[in-house]
Amino acid sequence: MAGDGSKKSKVSTAPPRKINVQKFAETRASELESLHSIVSNRLNNNFRSQRNKRRRTTAYDNQAAKKRHRKRRNLGLPGKANDDLASGSENKEPRKVPRRVRRRIELKKNTEFGFATSGDGTRRLRTHVWHAKRFTMTKLWGFHLPLGLHGRGRGSRALLKWYRDGAVVHDGSYHTAVQLEGPKESLISILNMVLVPSPSAQSRDIAESILTGVIYGTAMLHHAGAPVSQPIAPVNYMWRPSCLRNRENGNTEHSSGGCNETQISDACSSHRQLWVWIHASAFSEGYDALKFACQKQMNESGILINCLSLEGQLAKLEVMGSKASELLQKTLHPFSCNSDNSWQLRNCSVLEVDGDSELKKSIFQSENISPCSVLSLAVKDPRSLPVNIADIPKPTPTSVLNNVPEDEANEHDASTVNFGNGEKDPHPLHSEPERSNSALDNRNLWDASSRVTPPLEENVLCGERHHLHLDFIQLDGRKSRTPNASTKVEGSTSCPILLLKNSNRLDSLMGWSVILPLSWVRVFWIPFVSKGAHAIGLREKRWIACEVGMPQFPSDFPDCNAHLSFMVNEGAALEHKVEQLPPSVRPLKVPMPLLWNSVRLTLDKGSTIVQDPQISGQKDNIDDNSLLSSENGDCAITAATGHCNSFDGFVGRTSSILIDFLSEINADHLLLFPHIPNKKTRLLELMKDESILRKGQCSVHQITSNRRLCFIRVLLHAYKEGFIEEGAVVCAPGPSDLSLWISRSENNEGGLQISQSSVGSYFKEQSPSKWELWIPQDPVVRESHRWPIGFVTTGFVRGSKKLVAEAFCEAVLLAQLREEQWSGMPVKQRRKEIYVLVRNLRSSAYRLALATVVLEQEEEDVLFL
Repeated sequence: MAGDGSKKSKVSTAPPRKINVQKFAETRASELESLHSIVSNRLNNNFRSQRNKRRRTTAYDNQAAKKRHRKRRNLGLPGKANDDLASGSENKEPRKVPRRVRRRIELKKNTEFGFATSGDGTRRLRTHVWHAKRFTMTKLWGFHLPLGLHGRGRGSRALLKWYRDGAVVHDGSYHTAVQLEGPKESLISILNMVLVPSPSAQSRDIAESILTGVIYGTAMLHHAGAPVSQPIAPVNYMWRPSCLRNRENGNTEHSSGGCNETQISDACSSHRQLWVWIHASAFSEGYDALKFACQKQMNESGILINCLSLEGQLAKLEVMGSKASELLQKTLHPFSCNSDNSWQLRNCSVLEVDGDSELKKSIFQSENISPCSVLSLAVKDPRSLPVNIADIPKPTPTSVLNNVPEDEANEHDASTVNFGNGEKDPHPLHSEPERSNSALDNRNLWDASSRVTPPLEENVLCGERHHLHLDFIQLDGRKSRTPNASTKVEGSTSCPILLLKNSNRLDSLMGWSVILPLSWVRVFWIPFVSKGAHAIGLREKRWIACEVGMPQFPSDFPDCNAHLSFMVNEGAALEHKVEQLPPSVRPLKVPMPLLWNSVRLTLDKGSTIVQDPQISGQKDNIDDNSLLSSENGDCAITAATGHCNSFDGFVGRTSSILIDFLSEINADHLLLFPHIPNKKTRLLELMKDESILRKGQCSVHQITSNRRLCFIRVLLHAYKEGFIEEGAVVCAPGPSDLSLWISRSENNEGGLQISQSSVGSYFKEQSPSKWELWIPQDPVVRESHRWPIGFVTTGFVRGSKKLVAEAFCEAVLLAQLREEQWSGMPVKQRRKEIYVLVRNLRSSAYRLALATVVLEQEEEDVLFL
């Protein structure tokens, strides 16, 4: 009653915490009986299962439980019962665990450092199990690597569509970083000894940006100590940002505001740290070269310089495509940002970034970041974030369920990390001091040599998700799940990473490289794939590299020993595969590695090249029956030690190297333009300048053949038709060859052809691993013979909308071809590209192609994928 002042009791409408099944059945007995009668009438009281709908079941015999118990017993783990002790088999030797079980347990481990290895020492990536189920695996460079998707090597059209319209991801953890520590001046001297282009050869702005850690540099790593040293591999090198102080004794000083260079002490700025990333195929050779350069610098200066390998500590994930930035934005949720980039971010303190904040969006917008930028972030564990935070209701306060005082509950709630939209941390097993310390201590990846906290185990996260689900349906109390104070869970919820913005200066769809601790690879790999990224292997990565016009190591670096070893292994594998086919269907055998020395015959045979007077009496003009031999087998044995390389010459990868080469041989008049400003517009003007042609004709006989060959990279496009394959030979067209394609009508099926019998005789195999260039004696056959000037290292990619191949051609021969073509054509028909002939080694047809010199488009040709 309202008048007696008594309060009306509230009736709880919430569902009960627990349900008694027996009482529930008794109260619903009438309903259950009515349902039973309806079902029995429909089945005519026949409740037996129909024979055509029966399925075999093993519920009567719990084989899964027996199998688990057997595995635990073989591994020596405690189980529910100890059958061996009960049967009195204490003296029996434990049976050897099957290899499949041992390997599964080993690959499931997530140690802080190192790779899992097989019996022969081959290392496995942390994503090996995921790739082995879906990809064709191969052994390369000491790793089990994914070669490509299952099948016959097709699928390039779908891959390029993924790249253009989506995102692809590749596990590049086989790249290894070498860390150099020492005074800044000493490290710069070391880089000047082994890198081309050297840091001192860069422009002032670029050199300063690389030195302060804003961007990373790309160069070719060479052996130190020789005037013209042997190249090893292309590398990326990056400096630790100068505004981040080095950690000493576990203490770190961070600026709470921007990076103020005037406040940096001299000791901090002089002692620097440097990473050099080397491909696995050339890591041993490159590491030895860096150690030798460091030792040489220490002998000269007397200052200690540390050179150590970070193998098994860091990993690299490559994300490429038009939606690569969107993928990173959905997956990476940064805590803080440590960067010295001039565009927006400075050395930030620990900053909580919401999921939809403008700062987070600006981090991953490609148009706001310059190419080769380096961003340092500390990101959250992507597994700890719910799929939709708004769908999870706010949990019941802990003080109500566990009878905790209200003031203590408020203090606990205040110390919980907010996940952006009001969602609490889903890991109550971790105390807040441990979590905050891990986020602060590990936010700098440059301290990876020290202990990096691995991520939380998957079973811990699964248990927490299960507890959240129980809280949502409210079927069990939280008091029973209150963690014990003595319980300690190893793991962290934050990860330090480095983001590298990749670009080839021609295509805006390149993407990013994510550098992170090796123990965190699987944590980020699954979210990348589940959020729309397509995983790719080595074969698909090469297709993308050819699509964007970038070389890939080692297949497109013929002057490196790693390329020779790679081609020898590829040739051996191909020969083994061909031998398994019947003789009637075996394809024509072609030389592998390619005969780069055969280009020297073209240089000596050319009519516009004369001999050096000092050697003219010793070496006459090459006879038509002469042969060029190449002992590829002997080179393959000693290629790993760096004592042999069948590549006769060097590759000019910078404009300065090509200019110095032309000056050395007194060939400045040649029509190669690596030094002109505003190259695209100036080339059009130079095509119309007749004085350049007259200047070249006057000085052409000053070139001698007693010199090293200089190869430059060119991009080949088919003039009208044809498909260029890998290993095709690039030939010099004759004066009358161009008219067969340029001046002919569409109905004319002309073109340069060789006899079918001469297809396999262009390169003759005299003995195993010994090939020779064949020069025909028959005048009829000789008319269709064209001299080689280079070779194709990467052919057309099937399914591409812009077919492009990569080749290396001799610089002097290319310049002479351009001079002949410009002098024999009207001004309106001249092109900045050079007409060349390309013939696949298993084909009888020469195809006309247009060669674009890369160094006439860019200052440097050191970028790689």
